[in-house]
Amino acid sequence: MNETSNRVVIGMDPHKRSVTIEVMTTDETVIGGDRFGTDEAGLADLRRYVSQLRPRVEDRVWAIEGCNGIGHHVAVRLLAAGEEVVDVPPKLSARMRVFATGQGRKTDATDAHSVALVDTRIAGLRPVVNDEQLAVLRVLVDRRRSLGEDHTRMTSQVHQLLLELIPGGAKRDLSAAQAKKLVAGVRPRDAAGKIRRRVAAELVGDLERVYARKKAADKELTELLTATDTSLMDLPGIGPTGAARLLVEVGDITRFPDRGHFASWNGTAPIDASSGDHVRHRLSRAGNRQINRILHTMAVVQLRNPGLGRDYYDRKQADGKSSMEAMRCLKRSPVRHRVPHHARRRPQPDHEREGDGPGRTTGKRL
Repeated sequence: MNETSNRVVIGMDPHKRSVTIEVMTTDETVIGGDRFGTDEAGLADLRRYVSQLRPRVEDRVWAIEGCNGIGHHVAVRLLAAGEEVVDVPPKLSARMRVFATGQGRKTDATDAHSVALVDTRIAGLRPVVNDEQLAVLRVLVDRRRSLGEDHTRMTSQVHQLLLELIPGGAKRDLSAAQAKKLVAGVRPRDAAGKIRRRVAAELVGDLERVYARKKAADKELTELLTATDTSLMDLPGIGPTGAARLLVEVGDITRFPDRGHFASWNGTAPIDASSGDHVRHRLSRAGNRQINRILHTMAVVQLRNPGLGRDYYDRKQADGKSSMEAMRCLKRSPVRHRVPHHARRRPQPDHEREGDGPGRTTGKRL
């Protein structure tokens, strides 16, 4: 934040029904703090309290922990009221809490204090913007994910019931139509078997409805993605759900200084685990796991089909890498060379050249 004497930061630890704040000046002097509700009256009291502090708080910024998570509902309401809001990653506030207190014990007050300290000491925090386009995509892609989870759960239940109704059960990749045909051909005589058949028939009906909703959701996401002018779906191995999730989680791709930062954020950058003369790197299990999963799916699809991705994988194995190491290289390759460019919602000219990786682009910028 800017180092001006009359500017203050309001660190906030948000929850569903309450928020705890601490008001701090640029020289880290605490001038206020309290707990407020998140209903309409509580937020009005919160803004009134901050405005009435002495000295007068006019030039202010709200630092909120987890604006993409539990703090989102408060952040968007403050934005709508004309306030300036920045997002404080939970990892930063956790580290600051340890540095400031010497221990990691949490209270709402210490969390708010740590969030405020992050903003006063660390430059470059991401300002929160009220992007309606991304907000709509977030709601729909979250709904699409829940539909997929429902489909998987109900399919597993159908498999379990069919295993008890039919010797050997059903095949692994079972569609709703195939399950319906199998259930129709079963005529159990015992009471438990009749109940199993009835429940299986109900689940098959639910599966058909969920499948229809999934198709409708995919169609709606595709139309919205087309309106954003993104070219993510041109990449092999990524569909409307993955493309929408990438846009929602990444937001503004230019917030990453380079491709290395982007790879570290999504967990595809290897971690140096060298010791002495033994140089090695290990798999990172940090980063955004939702994006990591999408990139893994992309790599698997590229590996199964002939093309640049498969050629790149074979070349890495020929260089002496194991299958897992080559797979990790393939997984990170689109992160280095293709995803950052296509994640732009207003695409720029793509200058491609030959290089070590499928679809490599020139330049150090994302």
